[in-house]
Amino acid sequence: MLMGSLSSQLEYHFPRNFRLLEELERGEKGIGDGTVSYGMDDADDIYMRSWTGTIIGPPNTVHEGRIYQLKLFCDTDYPDKPPAVRFQSRINMTCVNQETGMVEPSLFPMLGNWQREHTMQDILISLKKEMSAPQNRRLYQPHDGNEDQRVEQKGLALRCVIM
Repeated sequence: MLMGSLSSQLEYHFPRNFRLLEELERGEKGIGDGTVSYGMDDADDIYMRSWTGTIIGPPNTVHEGRIYQLKLFCDTDYPDKPPAVRFQSRINMTCVNQETGMVEPSLFPMLGNWQREHTMQDILISLKKEMSAPQNRRLYQPHDGNEDQRVEQKGLALRCVIM
């Protein structure tokens, strides 16, 4: 009896890198309908800190057809603490700081009420759902892309004209 009550009080947590390797494998296989994906920025990063996520905007919203790029930074205390999440693509959402692109934990419940069981996949799916929420589904959106992407697009158009 004592052993049973003791084992119910003890929880085993996988080491951080095992957890991140599992998430990497899941991200490489693809998620659901393919409108959300993620992976590591640098395969040589042995600490597995920097990740890139992609969300394709949900239908019947101002986000429909847009592709949003995000950075997720998993510090050494992940998964006990949430990753820092920043939109690289410009987006207008109530939980995103318009100046920095950071998802504000106080305005995004998944980060604000973080639980160890949550994953980067959960964050991306939740952000996609948030895009469909009444307060976000019709908000005016800035032009697609971030500053660098817009410069590249202009350069590409210029190259096409020259050819």
